[in-house]
Amino acid sequence: MEAIKFKSGEAIDKAVRVLVNRVEQERGYKLLNKNITYDEFLKNRMLIIHAIREGISYDFFNLIKEITPFNEEDWASFLGISTKSLQRNKIKEDFIFKPLQSEKILELAEVTSLGNTVFDTEAQFYLWLNTPSFALGNLQPIELLKDSYGKEMVINELNKIDQGIFV
Repeated sequence: MEAIKFKSGEAIDKAVRVLVNRVEQERGYKLLNKNITYDEFLKNRMLIIHAIREGISYDFFNLIKEITPFNEEDWASFLGISTKSLQRNKIKEDFIFKPLQSEKILELAEVTSLGNTVFDTEAQFYLWLNTPSFALGNLQPIELLKDSYGKEMVINELNKIDQGIFV
């Protein structure tokens, strides 16, 4: 299992570099570190803005999808499309998501990155996402991930858990 994560880590880092190249060519945004990693990418807000505007490729989305606890139905719901549309996009060569969908993909990547840091296993994180939370109005955190305000509430709650603040 660890070898698979390492392999997907290399693949996602490579995909980030491909995206950065596209952003540099199309948007003129220059990045000093050409060997940027996925984790570094998620921390660079200006680069994320440019990446959203440029659009996320299906290949990059697929790598993100592999390291998140969300299934295909979850992703279709988050992106506001049917699972059939998501599957159709998969077979289109060089498919690029629209900016609104690209933003949602990167928001969920950010939540997943933080969730995997806070919880010991992906299974624990997914369980937390699907358990009603008193701090979140007795809603399941996964329900709140459908919009940006809800995502911010989930991020704030994950940060509190990480700091040992349980309210």
